[in-house]
Amino acid sequence: MMSREDVLNGLKEVLSVIRPATDLTGVGYETELSRGLGIDSLSMLLLALATEEKFGMKFPDGVEMPKTVGEVCDAVLKALS
Repeated sequence: MMSREDVLNGLKEVLSVIRPATDLTGVGYETELSRGLGIDSLSMLLLALATEEKFGMKFPDGVEMPKTVGEVCDAVLKALS
């Protein structure tokens, strides 16, 4: 079973590919995707696809897009459970 910390670390790997110029050292569960990391709608789509591939899961359709890194971690854990 994957921990929330495992998911956070994997998510940072994904973010380092999608946003290579972004400093991820201070990224935590409360970090906002749009304001904190500059994730726009296109980057959000790339983040979702890359996250699904990284963790071998699928985000459910029709669910509101997460606003923080922690919400993404929780969605991944929920999809894997």
